[in-house]
Amino acid sequence: MPSSQKPMRYGHTEGHTEVCFDDTGSYIVTCGSDGDVRIWESLDDDDPKSINVGEKAYSFALKNGKLITATSNNAVQIHTFPDGAPDGILTRFTTNANHVVFNADGNKVAAGSSDFLVKIVEVADSSKQKTFRGHDAPVLSVSFDTKDTFLATASCDGSVRVWNISEQTCETSWPLLQKCNDVVNAKSICRLSWQPKTGKLLAVPVEKIIKLYKRETWHHQLDLKDDFITQTLNVVAWSPCGQYVAAGSIDGCIAIWKMDTQECLERVKHEKRYTICGLAWHPKGGQIAYTDMEGNLGLIESVCDVDEKKSHKATSVPTTKDYDDLFDEDDNEDFLNRDLDEVDWGSKAVINEEDDDDDLMMASGRSRNKGARIEDDENSLDTGLLKADSTHDKDDDEESLAPVQPLSSTQRPFYDGPVPTPRQKPFQAGSTPVHLTHRFMVWNSVGIIRCYNDEEDNAIDVEFHDTAIHHAMHLPNSLNHTLADLSREAILLACESTEELASKLHCIHFNSWDSSKEWTVDMLQGEEVEAICLGHGWAACATSSRLLRVFTIGGVQKEILSLPGPVVSMAGHGEQLLVIFHKGTGFEGDQNLGVQLIELGRKKRQVLHGDPLPLSRKSYATWVGFSAEGTPCYVDSEGIVRMLNRGLGNTWTPVCNTREHCKGKSDHYWVVGIHENPQQLRCIPCKGARFPATLPRPAVAVLPFKLPFCQTATDKGQMEEEFWRSVLFHNYLDYLSKNGYEHDESVKGHAVQEQQNLLMKMFALSCTLEREFRCMELAELMTHNATSLAIKYASRSRRLVLAQRLSELAAERAAEQTAAEESEEEEGKEQQQPQQDFRNHLNAGNTPTEWNQARVRKPQRQQSTENDEEITDQAKEDIPVETKPSKADSNIQGSPIPCESASTPKSAAPVAANQGRTNPFKVSNSQKESLGHSANILDNMTKLSKKNTTPTGRGAPSKEKSPVIKPLIPKPKLKQTAAAAFFQPRTPRTEKKSVEEKGEKNGTPESESKTLTEDNDSKRPKTGFQMWLEENRSCILTDNPHFEETEIIKEGMSRFRALSAEERMVWTEKAKGKEASDPAEGKKRKRLEGVNENKQEEDQLQRPNEDSSSAKKSKSFKKSTVTRLSAFAYKPS
Repeated sequence: MPSSQKPMRYGHTEGHTEVCFDDTGSYIVTCGSDGDVRIWESLDDDDPKSINVGEKAYSFALKNGKLITATSNNAVQIHTFPDGAPDGILTRFTTNANHVVFNADGNKVAAGSSDFLVKIVEVADSSKQKTFRGHDAPVLSVSFDTKDTFLATASCDGSVRVWNISEQTCETSWPLLQKCNDVVNAKSICRLSWQPKTGKLLAVPVEKIIKLYKRETWHHQLDLKDDFITQTLNVVAWSPCGQYVAAGSIDGCIAIWKMDTQECLERVKHEKRYTICGLAWHPKGGQIAYTDMEGNLGLIESVCDVDEKKSHKATSVPTTKDYDDLFDEDDNEDFLNRDLDEVDWGSKAVINEEDDDDDLMMASGRSRNKGARIEDDENSLDTGLLKADSTHDKDDDEESLAPVQPLSSTQRPFYDGPVPTPRQKPFQAGSTPVHLTHRFMVWNSVGIIRCYNDEEDNAIDVEFHDTAIHHAMHLPNSLNHTLADLSREAILLACESTEELASKLHCIHFNSWDSSKEWTVDMLQGEEVEAICLGHGWAACATSSRLLRVFTIGGVQKEILSLPGPVVSMAGHGEQLLVIFHKGTGFEGDQNLGVQLIELGRKKRQVLHGDPLPLSRKSYATWVGFSAEGTPCYVDSEGIVRMLNRGLGNTWTPVCNTREHCKGKSDHYWVVGIHENPQQLRCIPCKGARFPATLPRPAVAVLPFKLPFCQTATDKGQMEEEFWRSVLFHNYLDYLSKNGYEHDESVKGHAVQEQQNLLMKMFALSCTLEREFRCMELAELMTHNATSLAIKYASRSRRLVLAQRLSELAAERAAEQTAAEESEEEEGKEQQQPQQDFRNHLNAGNTPTEWNQARVRKPQRQQSTENDEEITDQAKEDIPVETKPSKADSNIQGSPIPCESASTPKSAAPVAANQGRTNPFKVSNSQKESLGHSANILDNMTKLSKKNTTPTGRGAPSKEKSPVIKPLIPKPKLKQTAAAAFFQPRTPRTEKKSVEEKGEKNGTPESESKTLTEDNDSKRPKTGFQMWLEENRSCILTDNPHFEETEIIKEGMSRFRALSAEERMVWTEKAKGKEASDPAEGKKRKRLEGVNENKQEEDQLQRPNEDSSSAKKSKSFKKSTVTRLSAFAYKPS
């Protein structure tokens, strides 16, 4: 009796629709994209029961009174059947699940989703889950082995995989399907299925045929095909007895094969040729329900009638029929073993040679042509077994087959060690998965690059956050670029290789000043670009050959480096290149990654030499890049953001946990940028997903940073976290200063002030808690000024022991600082000695003036006080911003020194070595204005570019002493010394004496330099800014005690400019008034001061405790000095 096809009827709205029978076969159950599950008593049921499970349903499964559905909220949920009451959520994915199935017992559910994951969840306890990772695209379908040993999956990446459930490992993988980037674009949903009862065969629909693979050996067994099938098969379903296979195609054709004969018994066509997307056998056989993509339901009855198929078999004998009825299962097993011997050779040849699908079909086709002969051999074999082994029962027959089973299953459970983790695939930071039709190729602090790859268009859109950099761009994507990076100079693209073309690196240098703004480089044969990045003036790519290729931004090939392992991701910023790669094989879900940090500037060096990259447990890297200030950072899949701590030996510190800000378990934050000043983590919230969609345009959220300190709910823990976070997030200032980058000097001052305020608060809290030892620990982190305040606080709190210890700590620091200054001074003298010997050698045969002529810049005297701001601007430009002065230089600029040495700068010694001895009393036009300041360190520092902004660096003095700044008139010595003494500890008498002796050895008496300085101070007219600076110098030093002279000047300039125009005019008028009154009384003051100073000098020279010889020499020298100064002071004009 042939099968009969009933007319189809409407079931659901247009879209993917699935169908199944309940356990008893009493109902037909369908599930559609409209989110409804309908229960039909028969095909003619006009009022089916409907259960709404969500806005949209993608798949469902029914077993043991449990209804499992995969809905649009990315959840797999349970309902009771047939009541339809919600019974909880089994699991969640970041995107929608595409297929769910029960196992044979109904106690487990397998689900595959579009986020590339497959999960197995126990129905009784949803917390018991197993996750299978390995697919590189959305999962199309899943199928349980009847013995719960294996799980088969199909994916859009073109592979069909078999997983070992207990070990969570991939047993085998076949590249059978056509690759695509999403389920909606898949040519087939590939609903594969295991053979019931025995699970010996796995049926996979591939193109127009059904491929069957042998269990455990995974050899290709045979193919089922028919000329009736002209389009790709979409779904496969086994009959409950395991003897028949039904398949539906995308053009509405349904075919049914018998496994014994491999013949196509039934052929049914859809009424309207719609795609068949659901097939289900009745539990007792004889009926097949099917659905199409339009939501219609159909039914085929009297399928493969038992009487009909037995009468159709003319070659069978009555004894064979009885044998088939009694030992149907054993006969099938014997047939499969026999069939494996016949076909195994061709399958092995095809698999070993890694031929394509056409070769596989040819090999399987030859096996199918032998079907009649195989059937005859099988029948004769079965008859022989009946005659020879009639006394053997079923157990004996199974014992004869026993040696086939232990080949793989009996030995694997003995290994109980760690399981290797599949390696993470390369990714581009700030990009979404490649399989998406509309995706972000990169989203960074410069702009956004989107890619559209659908039937209408294949193009790339570039959008800049700041349109001043460049206007938006629309680029064709004819080469199918998959990687992109964006900077302020260029756009970098890369594509995969094809059969005709090599992998290419394409750069659009829109910042180029010439007309040729694009260049392309072809990789070598077999070499694929896996990661790219852009920096300042360079581009780089990492390839599958484990090579790192560096290019200039104009396309010149530069360095080629070998990577220690397969690349994972890359990032660039300025001259820095960060490379993440696989350092080795990870185990138990952990990735084993390494990191390299390379500087590609003029001084090329490697900062991180393949150090291990810390990750959270069982996580992988999701974002790699730099902060806006140039600090390397990365994010892992657990949402932990880590930053390089340059102040702690280039270690990694966690600075934020984005999971703490997620509302739902499946919510994530997609990082797009990190800023250290202000402290901001810029990211996009993704509800129920790991990455955002391109439309609508995602909104960027800002998350705060927080170090994972303990007890942050208390005041102590909160202040500790704030302090160390401030220290960490301002380490970049030292890096910028050291490498010559431009930055704001005031930022560091504010950071230090903030840190000292936090330390003082913690100090006060510790005093309140009577934790004096903790107070000492905090004092070690304080500056000198903060330590002084701590001493005052401890004294007022009547903690005298603590105050005493703090005073000892301050004195110890002062002694260490003085010792360090003296050691560096001696090193500087030792370095100057070879230079002096070299000059003496050069001076042989030459006059001293030829080599030792001092290069002194004549300051530009401004006659009008209206140009005061222009003078300060010029002075600011001339301030050396990256010179590394010696310790002696720093003393002149800001740190206090004893009175005897204050008038004779220590930096004058190396200057004199280069300039030679000159007459300090000779008045000339070229030296009249700058004579008193020739020893000032500001006139002897090397002039650098504006980008070099390191005032605190230290090093040997430069050989070139070019003038850099117009020196400001210093304060009177008594005031300056008093102001400096407020911030620094007093120098012991022994140190004062040693400084005096050094001053005498240098041949520069105190009174001489002091008189010269005051003389020149009186001659030089002061500007309004200089007068303001003298009044406010103490305030600047109070706020910034560590500032040197150049820093004080720059800070004063910034504060003076912040004044209103009226206030600046007042200071300008003061300068004019003082300048007008000075000539009238200048001579009288000079005479009086000269007489008083001479008397003081004579009194000092007559001290009895000084050495007699040195006293005579000094006295005679002082008298000559006084004579010359008095003659100069009373010289008529």
